[in-house]
Amino acid sequence: MESSDFFVGMAQQALWITALAAAPILIPALLAGLLLGMIQAATSINEQTLTFVPKLIVVAVVLAIFGGSIMLLIADFAREIFERIPEIMGS
Repeated sequence: MESSDFFVGMAQQALWITALAAAPILIPALLAGLLLGMIQAATSINEQTLTFVPKLIVVAVVLAIFGGSIMLLIADFAREIFERIPEIMGS
């Protein structure tokens, strides 16, 4: 019973870590796409590269700013999983 609770807890934590790691990248890309879409709708310019390049730049800047902390978050989670392996094998 305890083992199944452990795995459910780890799965919940993995989903939370995934959301925390993805949000700093996805939210600015979504906002940039929304802003550029509104500008394109207002100006009737329908060029695909006009939306792709700015979103790519936004994602690159966000990764440059938050990439280190995202990697630390994922590394801490992985370290915690590896530290718990003996506990799982013992039960």
